[in-house]
Amino acid sequence: MKVGVVTRSFPEFSNAETAQFMAERGLLWTELCFSQTDSSYWVYNGRSDLSDMTDDRAAHIVRTYRDSGIEVSVLGVFTNLIEPDEAEREANLAYFERMIDIASATGIPAVATECGFIPGRRGINADTYEQDFDRIKASLSRLLAHADGRGVDVALEACVLDVVPSAKRARDLIAQLGSARLKVLLDPANFIANSSEEDMFGYLGPHIAYLHGKDRKVNDQRGRIVGDGDIDWPRFMRLYHEHAEGKPVILEYVTKDNVEMVRDRLLEADRAATM
Repeated sequence: MKVGVVTRSFPEFSNAETAQFMAERGLLWTELCFSQTDSSYWVYNGRSDLSDMTDDRAAHIVRTYRDSGIEVSVLGVFTNLIEPDEAEREANLAYFERMIDIASATGIPAVATECGFIPGRRGINADTYEQDFDRIKASLSRLLAHADGRGVDVALEACVLDVVPSAKRARDLIAQLGSARLKVLLDPANFIANSSEEDMFGYLGPHIAYLHGKDRKVNDQRGRIVGDGDIDWPRFMRLYHEHAEGKPVILEYVTKDNVEMVRDRLLEADRAATM
């Protein structure tokens, strides 16, 4: 199977250096984030000024990867969709819409985001949960309409730490919004404390745009590299082949120094799954 890696694993490289590094190691899928030395725009849970990221400039960056044999499977956004300040949320959504436009102009099939969170009170808060959930529905409804007009999918990365904390709740959200454009970025590390490997695919299999290769201990706040957590990777890969064959599997939380080792761990789990 093919394995990929997120470009933000290599912030010390330019896009050309990143593409060469990936290609030389057989990492042939990527989640492109504008996170390299010559395109440093990526802001986790926020936004940046994209005024000089023209369609032509974005197309040049995307060609850099494609010319190296790397499929740009998704454009990473990861802004805050539940921001309670309406002016700030409006700015976040406008930023997201611009990223959808860039994806459409450059032939990238999907854009990805987490739910977002308020720093200092991440997670489900009983006193604001209903408002937060209504807010993410409203944000996604607007973005999905924009994406549909441009032929782009929106891939949501839900997480036990956020307002959509399980595979079932993610499936519920998809049903409530009713748009075929809403997909999931299945990151098993984000669900393992709330959902079994079987639940992840049972609820979300038909909706997967791509997957992250990342691990987690069930009581950890932060994820880990593949093999350092509690996910049963041979089981996960067996289910992947049953429910999501051919969808991009893209490593996260790696560095230039350990990415080959983590790649090999995932490939070994895949071999064990198919024996």
